[in-house]
Amino acid sequence: MRCPKCGSRDDKVIDSRQSREGLSIRRRRECLKCAYRYTTYEEIERTDLRVIKRDRSHEPFDRRKLVNSLAKACEKRSIGLVLLEQAVDDVIHEIETGGREVTSAQIGTHVMAKLRDIDEVAYLRFA
Repeated sequence: MRCPKCGSRDDKVIDSRQSREGLSIRRRRECLKCAYRYTTYEEIERTDLRVIKRDRSHEPFDRRKLVNSLAKACEKRSIGLVLLEQAVDDVIHEIETGGREVTSAQIGTHVMAKLRDIDEVAYLRFA
């Protein structure tokens, strides 16, 4: 792993633990060159889930796009990132049970159901 401060590739892992209910691993690292400490996250890359868009084109599911769209809907609201990450994990779990392909409309329906429970303003912004 490259140090974000000095760019050195020599580091050591100080602490490693599961986060987000075992879906990712949080690692605390220290650069051996400059002693800078930083955190990295490791998670499973889901490559088999495909999204069918409105124009019938297909693209791989991108978790970051989902997190960013929820974050935008929750902008200037008192909703923590941990709560958003949990909502995204729940949505992904729900859509994965339906098979290898999911429409963007189905994803939107699941997200709206989660946002309705979290924050009504964010729900309306997303809709």
